[in-house]
Amino acid sequence: MAGAATLFSGNPLLAATAPKKDKLGIALVGLGYYSTDLLAPALQQTEKCYLAGIVTGTPAKAEAWKTKYNIPEKNIYNYQNFDQIAKNPDIDIVYVVLPPSMHREFVVRAAKAGKHVFCEKPMAPSVADCEAMISACKSNKVKLAIGYRCQHDPNIQAYMKVAKDQKFGKVKMINSAAGYFDARTDHWKQKKSLGGGVMGDMGVYALQGARLATGEEPVSVIAQASTTRPDIYKEVEETMMFMLEFPSGARAACQTSFGINMNYLQVNYEKGWLKMEPQSAYNGNKGSMSDGTIINFPIKSQQAKQMDEDCLAIMNNTDLIAPGEEGLRDIRVVEAIYKSVASGKAVKI
Repeated sequence: MAGAATLFSGNPLLAATAPKKDKLGIALVGLGYYSTDLLAPALQQTEKCYLAGIVTGTPAKAEAWKTKYNIPEKNIYNYQNFDQIAKNPDIDIVYVVLPPSMHREFVVRAAKAGKHVFCEKPMAPSVADCEAMISACKSNKVKLAIGYRCQHDPNIQAYMKVAKDQKFGKVKMINSAAGYFDARTDHWKQKKSLGGGVMGDMGVYALQGARLATGEEPVSVIAQASTTRPDIYKEVEETMMFMLEFPSGARAACQTSFGINMNYLQVNYEKGWLKMEPQSAYNGNKGSMSDGTIINFPIKSQQAKQMDEDCLAIMNNTDLIAPGEEGLRDIRVVEAIYKSVASGKAVKI
């Protein structure tokens, strides 16, 4: 029956009468650190999905994962035979966890295979890539979620609500920072061709801090890139500082780096303030407000909560918390930041 449902999924009447699953099967594409240390363990805690398959170019990894997670041989793919996943009813969602330069290719291939897609951040290196990914998912009638785990975190949702409710009036100034010291010297994050550079990784968190705290999209940016380790960061920036202007007149000073440990958000409103530290960690995000309100909602796993909530949206055909359009919004700003660095001037977004 499941095979028939997949075969006729293009027919809305037949798809509507197909038996609904209690749990959706996820295939992880790319078995690096994030998949190995965070997503796979989180999938042992999820209620609405499970680890159904893997896609890897390393046979030794495939064998190790097969044994550890009891993955059937038929649910293990490599990058060449990936498209055959279309015939596999065990797999409902493909989670792309590859370097950003590969996101577009595998999101589009997954969509054409009729699978829903989760894609890690940053969504892609360019606006054009993001738009192609969104278009492919829409035309193939599958959902596309970006792995913005923080937007599923109740601590981040708490400061988003402050902006929405205008609890302290309008936002005036924001300081948003996200960075860590990366000791690696030969990683995709240091290679331009793979989508490296701090703006594609930690920079998105600093940017999201400002966007989510205002509830607005920036209209202009001025930025400056730098590095203290030019022997390692030859092709991409190690550190980026950028100033955002929002339609309401709010300003945000943002910093991000692969050479500095920092993770905080401060929002100054007309009639108060909010502080978060850390603001985008894997766990332990917490903060306080000028009226004494404490933000501290412990959760077991951001990743498990993210995947469960995204799966529920697929099951119920409701809106995703962070759809492809959300990833596109960030990359529009990232492109403007790079244009500002190249010109030395403010750039309209």
